[in-house]
Amino acid sequence: MRTTTTETMESKDTLAIGLVAVVALAGLMAGAGGCGGDGKTKDDRPVIGVSLLNLSNEFIVMLKKAMEDKAAELNVRLIVTDAQRSAGRQIEQVERFIAQGVSAIIVNPCEVEASSPAVAKALAAGVPVVNVNSETRAAPTAFVGSRDEESARLAMEYIAQRLGGKGNVLMMQGFLGQAAQLKRDAGAREVLKNTPGLALLAEQSAKWDRGEALSLMENWIQSHGDKVQAVFCQNDEMAMGAVIALEQARRKDKVIVAGVDAIADALQAVRDGRLDATVFQDARGQGGGAVEAAVKLIRKQPCDKETFIPFQLVTKENVDKFLKR
Repeated sequence: MRTTTTETMESKDTLAIGLVAVVALAGLMAGAGGCGGDGKTKDDRPVIGVSLLNLSNEFIVMLKKAMEDKAAELNVRLIVTDAQRSAGRQIEQVERFIAQGVSAIIVNPCEVEASSPAVAKALAAGVPVVNVNSETRAAPTAFVGSRDEESARLAMEYIAQRLGGKGNVLMMQGFLGQAAQLKRDAGAREVLKNTPGLALLAEQSAKWDRGEALSLMENWIQSHGDKVQAVFCQNDEMAMGAVIALEQARRKDKVIVAGVDAIADALQAVRDGRLDATVFQDARGQGGGAVEAAVKLIRKQPCDKETFIPFQLVTKENVDKFLKR
């Protein structure tokens, strides 16, 4: 029997927080057992509020599924919301969780700075916070994720090796200001600095989005033409957009493309020889680990302040073992 509940609380119209809290609380009481002031349902299960970056992103969907599976295993209830890339919406969601009296909150931050008030507000209200996958300036009670610099280093080192240490590279960035974008920038630049033969032709954000990446890659093909030898995309959604644009321009066989996340169609594209490499990011380990950390905090059990899960480079040589996962 499933023990998690997903609720959508986004609205384009901004309502008074007090009114929203009352309505949300009434809804919770009416369904799935309700959530009392002690942060538990009527059947005594702890309730954890979850604010995710953007559920149109496949990796975030994988993260959500991992959280739901772990919550079912640990017999806790989740209220999952989609911030839709808006730090302001994320803050509102956390304020509602506080008003509802949840036992803990998991935040998948939209931005390092702009999402920090969400964490600070929860901590000030005495609610433990677990940041998952990405970070905020305000320190949470616990963090579960991976070292994003490592993913970029693995991808850029792969590109450097394929190019023999010399060539022209483009870098497609994620949503500017998010921790993953900042740290993947830093990791990529470290490799560029240590490989003088690599030249960064251009860099621009495609906001983690496949469609935006396709358009950006089309523009870069027109601007840089045959100079483009490799593209590092800070996630697989953008990498797949870049691959499609290069294929449509009949340029893919001349350009190396590497991404990050190892989402399903990126893994298949690596196996098919369309995408050169991706970097496996363990959504199940991060999502499940975040719920485990939240439960430990609720039960006042020992909990690591930080948990880092390693990245792994995926190429055609080892892709089959990741497809089996």
